[in-house]
Amino acid sequence: MPLVPPPRPAAPPAADIPPSSVLNANQPEWSVGELAGALKRTLEDAFGHVRLRGEISGYRGQHGSGHAYFSLKDGQARIDAVVWKGVFGRLRQKPQEGLEVVATGRITTFAGKSSYQIVVESLEPAGLGAWMALLEERKKQLAAEGLFAPEHKRAIPYLPRVVGVVTSPTGAVIRDILHRLEDRFPRPVLVWPVRVQGDGAAEEVAAAIRGFNALPAGGPIPRPDVLIVARGGGSIEDLWAFNEECVVRAAFASAIPLISAVGHETDTTLIDHVSDRRAPTPTGAAEMAVPVRADLIAAVADFAARGIGAVGRRIERDRSDLRALARALPSADTVLAAKRQRLDLAEARLAPALAAGASRHRARLQLLLDRLARRSPDVALANARARLARIDHRPLQALRNDVQRRGEALVQLGRRLVVARDASLERARALQGRRTDRLIALSDRLAQAGARGVERRRDRLEGLAGLLGSLSYRAVLERGYVLVRDAAGMPVRRAADAAAALRLSLQFADGTVAAVPEGGSEPAAPARTGRQVGPASASGRAADKRAAAKPAPPARQRSLFDA
Repeated sequence: MPLVPPPRPAAPPAADIPPSSVLNANQPEWSVGELAGALKRTLEDAFGHVRLRGEISGYRGQHGSGHAYFSLKDGQARIDAVVWKGVFGRLRQKPQEGLEVVATGRITTFAGKSSYQIVVESLEPAGLGAWMALLEERKKQLAAEGLFAPEHKRAIPYLPRVVGVVTSPTGAVIRDILHRLEDRFPRPVLVWPVRVQGDGAAEEVAAAIRGFNALPAGGPIPRPDVLIVARGGGSIEDLWAFNEECVVRAAFASAIPLISAVGHETDTTLIDHVSDRRAPTPTGAAEMAVPVRADLIAAVADFAARGIGAVGRRIERDRSDLRALARALPSADTVLAAKRQRLDLAEARLAPALAAGASRHRARLQLLLDRLARRSPDVALANARARLARIDHRPLQALRNDVQRRGEALVQLGRRLVVARDASLERARALQGRRTDRLIALSDRLAQAGARGVERRRDRLEGLAGLLGSLSYRAVLERGYVLVRDAAGMPVRRAADAAAALRLSLQFADGTVAAVPEGGSEPAAPARTGRQVGPASASGRAADKRAAAKPAPPARQRSLFDA
């Protein structure tokens, strides 16, 4: 659409204008705002609503006002994009760094920057961009090798003696880290200057990590206890050096615990997955590296005061308990008084008790002596010897009698066993004989039953054979009948069918003869079938001779199928 200049005041007559200014008077004058407004109207009227496909770049989340700003780009160009606060909440697909989307919105200009932009009204995912696709592929490959496994993560030292920093020496990152370390807990800092974006940046970062790990412990240059790899925010292209494989592998191989602080909190690079800790910002990395000195001093002082107070209170409590126990504890005389009295009473009762015990034992001993005198062991031994002398010959006789009785019992038992054995053998022989006779009888019956079964089946088979012969059509042919078939071999049952057939075959009992209906061609030579297949028998030849010698039928008999 052509640009339309605003109306201007009428120019003075040409006679009053110098000749050199005539051309300038024909060109309208624009203010910057008027030109910007005209361009805005032209662009909006020419395009209006459009759908753009591109990769989101430079997205850092919503602004404090609620609006979102980013860029859409492809391999050739880029365009600024803005999502107003009211529209952002209605988006089904929220913007994400590196996501390829299809954005629908209005093309307009922003006069404050003399640039054009798209005001996004809706977003639809269109797939990952080239950078994000490459990043995801590399991430999966390194994760499959186990570089991101949690078991490889190490704890950060609580209070490192030296802090190593890998970053650009001229950016605001190193100043933020040094300032935060100074505020929290001043520690010696070793800075390894590197480029953080562009060609060769990844190799310099990897070399810096390996260089810090190569420093010997106790050498002239102190070896850091913790490393911080830091960089400020940027687009995915700006942060790509920290996604390179050499940087990730150098961070994984680092023997010094490593904190990654690349980009802002929403930025994620591959070094964040392999590092031991990830900080949202470089300042956050400094806070993770060292504690707050003032808080540590205050905590130590508080612990010391609490410890001293606790010890004092424990001593005072034990002292009070000891005093209370001392007051409740009786004196030694009070404790021993009752014991002494019991000892005196026991001592007074001991002598009479000993005398009474000795008297009782003396009386018991005397009683035992009297009983021993009345029942002397010598007398008991003599009596036992007398009893033994009286029964001296009786045990041997009793033993002999018992052996004799047992022997007689065994002899009788042996005789009974012999008799029982003979009876059992006789019964077994008789049972075997009966079973043998029964087996012979069964065998004879089985043979007779088999012969009768075979005879019955032979008779039935002969009957069936006779029935088959009587019912067979060949028996009918023997009685002089003829079976008529057409050229297809099917039986002909009616005269009309025979007249309509081209060729016929007449089957007699002794062979088959070809024939044609009246008006047909000459019949072929007779064909022999059935029993006549193969060399002709003597009976067959005789039949042929009789047929040849038979006189021809009279002329009045024209066909076999005449009515």
